[in-house]
Amino acid sequence: MLARFSEDVVPLTDLKVNPGRVVRHATEAARPVLLTSRGRGVAVVQSVSEFERAEDERAFMRAVVAGLADLEAGRDVSLAQARKRLGIR
Repeated sequence: MLARFSEDVVPLTDLKVNPGRVVRHATEAARPVLLTSRGRGVAVVQSVSEFERAEDERAFMRAVVAGLADLEAGRDVSLAQARKRLGIR
């Protein structure tokens, strides 16, 4: 999910003062919180569940891209060949 800059940008000093509030916001909003120092982004706080979801999505997309590259390069097998390799009838 995309960050809402009006709600999800927090100065680093706010994290130092009240880290629980920043973490709670990231978890409840299901969006990353951008931490800034002197007006520049320096880090992102994200809930574990959102991080894992994003990682799963990236892994899936990488697998799709790799599969499409295999098809373009002619590295494909028929369903019958795949079943035979996997020992599936």
